[in-house]
Amino acid sequence: MLRKLFILPIRFYQVAISPILAPRCRFDPTCSHYAVGAIQEWGVLKGTWLAVKRIGRCHPWGGFGPDPVPKKGE
Repeated sequence: MLRKLFILPIRFYQVAISPILAPRCRFDPTCSHYAVGAIQEWGVLKGTWLAVKRIGRCHPWGGFGPDPVPKKGE
């Protein structure tokens, strides 16, 4: 239930705001998809932390390309 509450604003962004913006994500999956996957895999606290760290890497000198959500046990 708490996970869904945290994912809801991200889904709103994906449906209502993201289509208006030009595609510019450096990573695959996009940061919003990464955030949803991280919260689903790790829960609200750690998933949000992973998403914040990922967004922090999104700058001109950061990385790019594939960057999947780490799976539990890896």
